[in-house]
Amino acid sequence: MMMVVVPYGWSGALARKDDAMRHLPVMVDEVVRYLLHEHTRVVVDGTVGFGGHAQAILAARPDVRLIGVDRDATALEASAARLRGYADRVRLVRGLYSDFEHVLVGEGKVDGILLDLGFSSPQLDDPARGFAYSAQGPLDMRMGREGETAAQLLSRLDADAIASLLREFGEVRQARRVARAIARAAAAGTLSTTSDLRAAVAAALGRETAPAELSRVFQAVRIAVNRELDVLRAFLDGVLDVLNPNGRLVVLSYHSLEDRMVKTFLRDAASACVCPPNVPVCVCGRVPRVEVLTRRGVRASQQEIASNPRARSATLRAAATIANGSRVRGGRVQ
Repeated sequence: MMMVVVPYGWSGALARKDDAMRHLPVMVDEVVRYLLHEHTRVVVDGTVGFGGHAQAILAARPDVRLIGVDRDATALEASAARLRGYADRVRLVRGLYSDFEHVLVGEGKVDGILLDLGFSSPQLDDPARGFAYSAQGPLDMRMGREGETAAQLLSRLDADAIASLLREFGEVRQARRVARAIARAAAAGTLSTTSDLRAAVAAALGRETAPAELSRVFQAVRIAVNRELDVLRAFLDGVLDVLNPNGRLVVLSYHSLEDRMVKTFLRDAASACVCPPNVPVCVCGRVPRVEVLTRRGVRASQQEIASNPRARSATLRAAATIANGSRVRGGRVQ
């Protein structure tokens, strides 16, 4: 994948500043608290988006450098504008947050990694991106500009494959009926806009289709287009190898599929011996690699939800890496 790097010390773009200011990051105080500790020096914002969390991190600690990653070139322009006051401590990289080899070139291991797996308001509200069922626009849904659009993907798949992705990624009810309607629209050449997809869903479920059901369909297609769960899985497979001891991993997720993956990963990474109960002495040699800092997951406050309704579905999970059987106590490895 092509990587576009804006190095430390860049002058700061002015384009897209309004977009960056319109975006309200979720649980900023909680992110900063869980991500940073007294020895933090380099962190990665793997989904820097419009720079809201990154700005708060840099403002909180003048001795911290940040690598911001996003596959959306427009978002990176907005981040450059928003973060221009911290330019000497920021490097922006266009690409996938799971591509550690390129993201961390010249850095080695880091002290913290943040993922905010949600979408920013400017992305969702831009009809040209095709993410929202409520606005007329091309059926695109790509986070970047590479790969198939949603229209191309749905036109290539048969009804069975569409039904499978609707069930797996959106938990869509009557997925087969919806899939057949989508496949018919694609075959007829009437599946090129968000309105076309909405009409296909309505043809299957009725004109008064609930917004929640439309959201599930659009979510499922978006996840498939961007391979979101595959990218997250690849990230989780390698993230602990690029974090220093007491390095922090903070993930904000917005639907159960992502949150379940993160929760399961952290639970497994925090587990010690996995030998069967009837084995008297441990033979697996497994030791915990992280200590989970958020046992139940953290949710946004009612006050934040009132000012930013998109925070309602967010769950924050955090962990600290450990070594040699040590534990985190009071924000530091013991």
